[in-house]
Amino acid sequence: MLLMLVGLIGSILPWIPGAVLIFAGAVLHYLFLGSENRAATIMLIVLGVLMMLALAVDLLSGSVGAKMFGSTRWGALGGIVGAVVGMFFGLIGAFVGPIVGVLIGELLAGRGILPAGRSTWGTLLGTTAGMIGKVGIALVMVVSFFISLLF
Repeated sequence: MLLMLVGLIGSILPWIPGAVLIFAGAVLHYLFLGSENRAATIMLIVLGVLMMLALAVDLLSGSVGAKMFGSTRWGALGGIVGAVVGMFFGLIGAFVGPIVGVLIGELLAGRGILPAGRSTWGTLLGTTAGMIGKVGIALVMVVSFFISLLF
């Protein structure tokens, strides 16, 4: 239960792997308390898939947002690199990293400041949507786990 609580917090804070901790809590529960029913195994598979989805959303949301607003490949790549670097700088870095990455990528691609700014705006929207999505997935994981314990 403690791992799941830390996992929920980690779905907001970028340096704590929230979905991974929630999944680890479910696996530890299954290993230590055991389960004779098939539903527990199916729940672990579902939680594993949700964990992978949360990781993908976290990594790609900023660059997808940039691409939707006309970013070049350089901008999308810059968004991914910025997301990885930004996660080492806390919650602020989670937002600023992808934005700066896309801006630098767009400028390196030879685009002007206005098109680069538009792609950067898309990154901000994508990163925000990704963070909301990641929190939503984490909540679904925890609620699903506890509901599966009831049945």
